[in-house]
Amino acid sequence: MCKISNTDLSIKRLDFSLRGKMAVFFSDGREVIVPLRMYPDIKSLSVKQRNQWMILDDQFFTFEALSKVYSMTDLLKVA
Repeated sequence: MCKISNTDLSIKRLDFSLRGKMAVFFSDGREVIVPLRMYPDIKSLSVKQRNQWMILDDQFFTFEALSKVYSMTDLLKVA
């Protein structure tokens, strides 16, 4: 895993309160909302499992129930 160089941008939190969507909040105040269909592994998680997310190195996120790590750069390419 590599970090985006020369940036202070970081992931602050994830939110799944919008049905069928994932919202990612960044340190600069931006919010990216993407449909869960873009991430089938996350979509297949139960509500409880989705709420067990973890932020890694400020630029990656994962879930206790998944072994996959998602990057901030991949998320910004989708949005």
